[in-house]
Amino acid sequence: MRELLSTLNQWFSEGKKVALATVVKVYGSAPRGLGAKMAVNQDGMMIGSVSGGCVESAVVAEALQIINNGQAKLLTYGISQDQAFSIGLACGGTIEVLVTPLAAEDYYRLEQDLGAERLTCIVSVITGPMCGEHLQAYPGGRLVGDFSSTEIQNTMLATLPEVLSNQQSLRQKVFSTGEENELFYDVFPPSLRLIVVGAVHIAIPLIQFANTLGFHTILVDPRKGFSNRERFPHVVELVQDWPEEALQRLGLNEGTFLVVISHDDKLDVPALAAGCASPVRYIGALGSRKTFENHLRDLREMGVPEESLQRIHSPVGLDIGARGAEEIALAIIAEIIAVKNGTK
Repeated sequence: MRELLSTLNQWFSEGKKVALATVVKVYGSAPRGLGAKMAVNQDGMMIGSVSGGCVESAVVAEALQIINNGQAKLLTYGISQDQAFSIGLACGGTIEVLVTPLAAEDYYRLEQDLGAERLTCIVSVITGPMCGEHLQAYPGGRLVGDFSSTEIQNTMLATLPEVLSNQQSLRQKVFSTGEENELFYDVFPPSLRLIVVGAVHIAIPLIQFANTLGFHTILVDPRKGFSNRERFPHVVELVQDWPEEALQRLGLNEGTFLVVISHDDKLDVPALAAGCASPVRYIGALGSRKTFENHLRDLREMGVPEESLQRIHSPVGLDIGARGAEEIALAIIAEIIAVKNGTK
């Protein structure tokens, strides 16, 4: 969605009417994933993609009708073998695309949330007579809007905490007045950030891997002999400060992945405490089991709740029999990606 903002701002400032198309289901091979988006304005101009080029022209034609009649619609498209081959896929597939009118009020609220890096979710009814009804939800239970069906509303409220915790879009069947409907939870997480505490050798390849995978990388370490641009020319932000101050200033949100690898209790323990007290997506701690037990003892003495301590991944990284800095870094980034994608 973020890549559409500039063009959408221009369209709305010009008073254009807009429809938004979102991929809500993928069968087999498809060029864009769940939640992929394109927008169409009243003049037939489009931005974004739902299929890499296979069905965009058909979606534009449907979107123009939806702009005129104001009625959301769920569309199904098959991607043929020839179409798949032309865009580099091994085989064809089928996608379902929800096309809805995009109200300026809804758009500007979402734009502000994305700009502020707030975790949010738009929940839409995508089948049945209430197709197109939607609301926006936030952690803690705040809602903007309601569904006309109490059954749908209650199902959504019961499911929402897990959806926001996993940060994975979800499609769900729900019954209302004896009819089957489906909901789509379209999750908009904060931008990905990797904060590494400890400018040790493992941090060098770890930050390189994270940069390649699209993370905004931040290195925190007050020891200037370790933490300097000569050793880390590739890190986006280099913070030569103690973790207590640095992490508070940086802010820890649901898009943050925190890896603590300094081998220095004065850095590691405060960093882990800060992570446990925050909504970060991932906390990883490098070290032996004995070292980690000592860290847990210190954190308990600091009053960190047991359920928060359970969030720490230690030993950090997937078990791939890693040896050497590069392989350990690979194991760590692999575990981070598994958590990001909801498989761990």
